[in-house]
Amino acid sequence: MKYNYQARTKEGKIETGTVEASSRDAAGALLQKYNIYVTFLKEIKSPFSIKIKLFEKASKKDLAIFSRQMAVMLDSRVPVVQSLTSLAVQIRKESFREKILKISQMVEEGSPLSEAFGVYSDTFSIFYVNLVKSGEASGKISEALYYLSDHLERESDIESQLKGAMIYPIFVLCVLFVVFLIIMLGVMPKLVELLKDTTSKPPFFTTLMINFYDFAMGYGWIILVAFFLLIGFLVYYFRTKEGKKKFDKISLKIPFFGSILQKVFLVRFSESVSTLVSAGLSINKALQITRDTVTNHVYKNIIIEVEKNVSEGEKISSVLIKYPEHVPIFVVQMIKVGEETGKLGKTLMEIVNFYQKEVKMAVETFATLLEPILIVFLGITVALLAVSVLSPLYGALGTI
Repeated sequence: MKYNYQARTKEGKIETGTVEASSRDAAGALLQKYNIYVTFLKEIKSPFSIKIKLFEKASKKDLAIFSRQMAVMLDSRVPVVQSLTSLAVQIRKESFREKILKISQMVEEGSPLSEAFGVYSDTFSIFYVNLVKSGEASGKISEALYYLSDHLERESDIESQLKGAMIYPIFVLCVLFVVFLIIMLGVMPKLVELLKDTTSKPPFFTTLMINFYDFAMGYGWIILVAFFLLIGFLVYYFRTKEGKKKFDKISLKIPFFGSILQKVFLVRFSESVSTLVSAGLSINKALQITRDTVTNHVYKNIIIEVEKNVSEGEKISSVLIKYPEHVPIFVVQMIKVGEETGKLGKTLMEIVNFYQKEVKMAVETFATLLEPILIVFLGITVALLAVSVLSPLYGALGTI
């Protein structure tokens, strides 16, 4: 939040300006640090501003940038509170900026940095908080933040690749839907009237279009209501605990996409454990935190079993080898080598690098193959619609 202020310096000179802080008290305390005494302080309110919460949430890219900048400042011996307040000024998203300002206030009041981050679990995950906590315990907070920045950047890159691959097909389908609506609502009513006034028999595709048009006009609202009810039911069901489990199993069996999702989850598992172990956490603790960060129930259950067996003295590789359908033998062998050589963190990161390249290649291949397929599909569909409309028009002109 921003505040207008009027204050006096030690010399009695009047100063005015604006200050940004998490609260009125925090703004006053911030100004006092600069040896100026506030005589007037008022929040700047913007009644015409519209806040769109969807775009206000900090993304993984935002957190990666924040973590790296924070690490650089701490490496330069800048105090934690000063680092937080300095970075908050540069953050554009208001909600994220306010959280950082409140975190700086909590740290100034004596709270550990990890505890302050933990208050905002919607922004800072349990993985993030625990890694910062391990950095505090070892006296290497900046190193932990560097780890986090690299981790978040890799996560952001994978998500960007998957989202980017879906932009083109969604655009093509939207264009096709608009063309279909224009023909059905703008052209078909006039075409039906024209054909009623002629004795010519419409072509096959035109007859199909007219039959579909008549059906849509008579029962379209029922289909539309049923469609939205079905979508609503599926969304509700897949958000339930049982539905989420079934969706997680089904998604891994979808041709091509299931393979990509499997690689994505293996990257997240390997990178999380590698980052946490490299930061000084025990394997049991690393597995426990990773279990809470993995969203797919299939892999979550596998990690739970791994954690249980490792705590009883078994090795990670000896548990993972029981799940060849979800964990390739390559991953098991790499983890086994890491356990035997005492370089588990390093071998897990090699798995991450390998599968990241695999995911990138798979997404690029998918996008490359999908583009011509969609172009051909769109062309054929538009051609059929055009033939259905133009053929009877030529037939009607021939009867004149």
